[in-house]
Amino acid sequence: MSVVRMTDDKAGSGAESGSGMDRMVVTRRWSMRTKIVLGATAALLAALLFWWFAPSAGSETVAADHLTISQVRTGTFEDFIPLRARVTPLLTVFLDAVEGGRVESKAVEDGAMLAKGQLIAVLSNSELQLDTLRDQAEVEQQINSMRSQELALAQTRLSDQRAILDASLALAKAKRQYDLEAPLAAKGFISGKQFNDTTDQYQYQREQLAELKESQATNARLQGSQLSQQRAASDSMTSGLAIAHQNLDALNLRAPVAGQLSGFDIQVGQSLQRGERIAQIDSPGHNKLQAGVDEFYLGRVVVGQTASVDWNGKSYGAKVTKIYPQVQNGQFQIDLQFTGAEPADIQRGQTLQAKLTLGDPAPARLIPNGAFYNTTGGAWVFVVAPDGKSAVKRQVRLGRRNPDQIEVLDGLDAGERVITSPYTGFEDKSRLDLSQGKDD
Repeated sequence: MSVVRMTDDKAGSGAESGSGMDRMVVTRRWSMRTKIVLGATAALLAALLFWWFAPSAGSETVAADHLTISQVRTGTFEDFIPLRARVTPLLTVFLDAVEGGRVESKAVEDGAMLAKGQLIAVLSNSELQLDTLRDQAEVEQQINSMRSQELALAQTRLSDQRAILDASLALAKAKRQYDLEAPLAAKGFISGKQFNDTTDQYQYQREQLAELKESQATNARLQGSQLSQQRAASDSMTSGLAIAHQNLDALNLRAPVAGQLSGFDIQVGQSLQRGERIAQIDSPGHNKLQAGVDEFYLGRVVVGQTASVDWNGKSYGAKVTKIYPQVQNGQFQIDLQFTGAEPADIQRGQTLQAKLTLGDPAPARLIPNGAFYNTTGGAWVFVVAPDGKSAVKRQVRLGRRNPDQIEVLDGLDAGERVITSPYTGFEDKSRLDLSQGKDD
């Protein structure tokens, strides 16, 4: 306690002394201990308030109206994937120039409907024509030469046959003479020398006939082999000549199949190289569909699976006929063919909406398909508390999915609510505090 002396303003003008006017004023101050206690209490209260209202390290405050919150429901899961299928001709035949040449004329224009064998264009190639004529003359000369050899062989065969006939006749005469003289010689009516000569002549004619027959058999075998080789060579040259004529005829470009001509842009006077592609022919009224499928479904798509194609308010049946296993840009390609009638007014390159069925519909717990799956891969989700003020990370097991729904296998019950919007920035959070509640 301190004492402060107060002095009146009139003290200097009166005769009275100032001692009678002094008053004592007492002021109170907190002690140091009290100040310390009050400061510590205020700091503790501030810390408690900060701990209560400040978010934890594993949580974040998010406005609920910025999120999509969906409810787990029980329903029927339809196992399908949507496709954007491109119309492609079922059969495409490429038309190449078998022989090079100069375009002399065009018989049709691009886009024309062709019949099988119809003339498309005419080429000219003077060098090919001269080569064909030269080959033809050479082949004809060789064929004539072989025919002359065949004639000579035939004459040799006739000569051998004539020699055998002569030998057979001589043998017959010698045998008759021997048969005639044998009994006479035995009775002594013919000398022994004469009978011996007759016997030797008969033996000679018999051996000569046997030798001629053996020689003729050998000649016939060799001549047959030679004739077979000559005929094979003749057939080969004739086939080569036919091919040469076909190549010459190939200068007249014709449609190998019936269909619609496309990519035909050659001009009169243009020179084409051998093997150069000049057009293609697409099968008319018969198309297939080609579609890209996400590589996630590579193991679930098989040949024979059914699909439906929507066009002009109608649905058309189709099935998978081919799977291309190569994956490019996260997709693999499949071919679909219509199982029944196909739309009559679709065009090549047109895009149609299709739905490929992967499995039969089945009852399941479902949540809407959302962008959250791209972050979690179906391993966890944020589950909203019943009061709608927070959401907690929970491990779950999700199964099949289509563009609209995801099948819940474990971790969620029907009626619970989950956040299905993107989890960007929430990957490392275990809790979200929702500033406003919102039901989906």
